[in-house]
Amino acid sequence: MQIRNNIQRYGMVNVCLHWLVAFTVFGMFGLGYYMVGLGYYDPWYRSAPDIHRSIGVLLFMVVIFRLVWRLLDTHPQALVSHRRFEIVLARIAHFLLYGLMLVVMISGYLISTADGSSVRVFDWFEVPSATGRVRNLEDSAGEVHYWSTWTLVVLAGLHGLAAVKHHLIDRDNTLRRMLPVQLKK
Repeated sequence: MQIRNNIQRYGMVNVCLHWLVAFTVFGMFGLGYYMVGLGYYDPWYRSAPDIHRSIGVLLFMVVIFRLVWRLLDTHPQALVSHRRFEIVLARIAHFLLYGLMLVVMISGYLISTADGSSVRVFDWFEVPSATGRVRNLEDSAGEVHYWSTWTLVVLAGLHGLAAVKHHLIDRDNTLRRMLPVQLKK
């Protein structure tokens, strides 16, 4: 597999970043969903949010890199079998997925730093608060984080279902172009 994209398929960098981000988003959603049910005396009560925040900051850096890479790399052409509305919907979905990921991560950061504290990333480094102490910021950012996270996961699920539809029903190369290994037709 080539490193960069070409007009027929995605390159190794894009494929690896796509799947890394996809699995991390769903893993973070699962961890976040688990965390809200933890009791004060649960052993994960303090460590789960630290892990969630740390992975969130690292994911933010990966997504920024992915956006820069996307701007600098070529894009595979739409398949000739794709209808115009599918191409438009795919572009809108990708725009919304990137936008929602950024909203989710920024709102999560604002929740964590609303009291003026920084975010420790696995004891490797700290990300300071950009806002300082802001009253009720964690509540409004929490609301944005909650709804944008659910929207992101639903949209990502629909994105995945669309890829499966292309693979199983349309029998085209849409999914194959984003896999690290080649599936037989």
